Formats: sequence, structure tokens, C-alpha cells
Amino acid sequence: MSQPPQPGEPEGQVPGSGTPQGQPYQQPYPQSYPQQQGWYGPPQPPPSSNKTALWVGLGVLGLVVAITGFVAPGFFLSDSKSDGAVAAPSSSSAPTSSMPETAPSSSVRIPADRVPVPKRTTPLADPSECAYPASTSGEVPKKATPPASGPTPASGTTAVTIKTTVGDIGLTLDSALAPCTVANFLSLARQGYYDSTPCHRLATSGLQMLQCGDPAGTGTGGPGYTVPDELFPEIKYGRGILAMAKTQAPNSGGSQFFMVFGDAELPPEYTVFGSISDAGLQVLDKVARGGVDESQGVGDGTGAPRIPVTFQSVAIG
Repeated sequence: MSQPPQPGEPEGQVPGSGTPQGQPYQQPYPQSYPQQQGWYGPPQPPPSSNKTALWVGLGVLGLVVAITGFVAPGFFLSDSKSDGAVAAPSSSSAPTSSMPETAPSSSVRIPADRVPVPKRTTPLADPSECAYPASTSGEVPKKATPPASGPTPASGTTAVTIKTTVGDIGLTLDSALAPCTVANFLSLARQGYYDSTPCHRLATSGLQMLQCGDPAGTGTGGPGYTVPDELFPEIKYGRGILAMAKTQAPNSGGSQFFMVFGDAELPPEYTVFGSISDAGLQVLDKVARGGVDESQGVGDGTGAPRIPVTFQSVAIG
């Protein structure tokens, strides 16, 4: 049910309660960008500044057309195909299976350096109390059994490997950061909840992340219950960080999460619960350079990756 992060479901669009997980876009960008209702995820990335480029392009096109008009009479005859020649590129939420995995996106700039995993200045009580109440909104495409409520270990790390159609993504889950979130992820993995699920939202500019965990692949689905926010002031996002998607409502996370492979200047509103391995980041980089599928129309700059990513299984340990 959650989406980083418009990827908070980072649950491409962006998720929320009845809204894709993780939406209202807040600072550091000067103006907010609304998140779709029912979407889970992090805020939308800022819009690209291509208006100036469009006008410049139109000016050049007009000059060429004017010159050509003198040489080729009939150039200005009505042509329905030419009407859309300057339309903005479209975006899509559906992966194009025929797209070669090597399709490059030269405009994607990915930072090379990882960011440190944030640490709590004040440790949590160990164990900590966790509860997973039933969700009252959003889609439940695949219902799951919530983890047991009550005392939950708030120390230690757990290694996880997500086997995907593009390559293995290794994760390290940190219970000292978010014990309830880690317990939930491990519970879903043991139930096979993530098996055969797609990563539905890729963002490559401003906010650089891949959002996954919705069995419906729409950014609005979850397991039928919610996970509490586990936030602290020291939270920072960037390359290598693993975080939960959520809707605009607090404590609305579920199964959706996002993996940050680059820049992500988000407010500390999305639970950080682990990190991504170097090899896993290489897989994400490959997907990012393939770009966002833009075959279904104009969107917010995010959407399904052109190189489809489907989870095959999640191994613990």
C-alpha cells in the first residue's frame, strides 16, 4: 500500500491512503506537487525545466519551415501527423516487455558515492512495541497475515537477497532503525508476498529511486494492514538507502518500499529500514539507465521502468 519515494510507495507514480504511497511533494523544492489519491510513495520529483527548450525548439522549427516553404510549395498543407510533432514525451505505468535491456538513457546522471546509513542519536527501547492495525483504505490485491503485535527486537541486522528478472539485489535490514518495519518486511518475505510482483515506479531525475512491493503494480495496493512510521530527525536519503513508501496519511505504510540509487532530497517522512548492497546498486543503475517507459502518455516524469523488474523470490540470510 505504500510507495519513496511520489517514489511515500520511496507505495510511479506515488502512493497514499487511497492515494499512491508517499505523496505531497515538499521542500527542498520551492513548490509542492500533488500526489495521486490512493498512491503510496515518496513525493514526485520536481518537473524538468524543458519549457524554455520547447520554445527554442519551436523557434528553430519555425525558421526551418519558413525557409523550406519557399523551396517546396505545399509544405504547409494540413497533416494530422505533424500536429503532434512537438508534443511532450509521454510516460507509462506499464512496462514494455519488448524493450531491450540495453536501451540507454544518456540523460540519467547517477552519483557514484553512497550516503551513510542514518543512525538514531537516541536508541529505541529493545525490545520495542509494534502493532499492525487493519487498513481502512487502499486496495488489497493480495492479503497477507500481519506480524505478531507486541515486543519486537530493536537491535541486529538481517541480510536479504531479492532475486529479480534483472539481477540479485542484496539488502541489509537494520532493526535498530525500524524494528516494526523490519519485522513486517521479513514476515511478508516468508509468506512469499513479494514473489512475482513488479517494481511499478522508477524516478531518474531529482528523485532517483525504484519503488516496488505492490502486487497489483499500480502503486495503490497493500497487504490489508498498516505499518507504523518509525521516524527520527537524523534521517537522510541518498544512494544506497532502503525506505518505506506510504500515503499522505501518517502510519500508512504496508508492503511498498523504495530503493534509492541516487539523489533524494526528501523530508524525513519515510521510514529508513536498511541499505542496498553495491552489487544491488549496480542492478538498479542498469534499470535507471534504461529510463522510464513513456509509451502511455505524459506524466510526472516517473513511471514503470523500460527494463521491467519483477521479483522472483526473497531469500533471508
